[in-house]
Amino acid sequence: MEATTRITKTTRRETAGELSLKLGAFLLRVMGGGSGEVFRMIDESGLTFSQMKVLVELEAADEDARTVTALSDELGISPPSASRAADGLVRKKLATRVEDRDDRRVRRLALTSRGRDLADRIISARLAGLEDFTDSLGADERRKLEAALDALLKRPEIAEIYRTYERKARR
Repeated sequence: MEATTRITKTTRRETAGELSLKLGAFLLRVMGGGSGEVFRMIDESGLTFSQMKVLVELEAADEDARTVTALSDELGISPPSASRAADGLVRKKLATRVEDRDDRRVRRLALTSRGRDLADRIISARLAGLEDFTDSLGADERRKLEAALDALLKRPEIAEIYRTYERKARR
């Protein structure tokens, strides 16, 4: 019995490991696309990964400006990391700090027109890479992928991300 349990746990771990590798390869292909335009654009911008996440999140914001604390929570990065990212965006003139209308002690971060332009280009390049990938699929592959994604979209956390991403893409 103990050997069966050990084999089952090992097999499950190996299966999860293999699935993780497959998912990683899939994500690299989808996000990098054939040309890697998104990665090239981010590299040329000189942004750190955290700065890029903050920049794109600010572009997608339903509000005009966000606090660094709110960005930290939404992006799952530490407050100091979010603060450093915000400082870098301000130094690069991609974002500005604005005083809150209701509480002058609160400073919010908003994109400048230059920051909004860069965020739009990154989002557009990401969508173009995704479209290139989906265009490369055969009809059967497309149906299977859509069925798998529809099943995953039943998870609330994925459904929320989809709704947010859909709003960004429709702008």
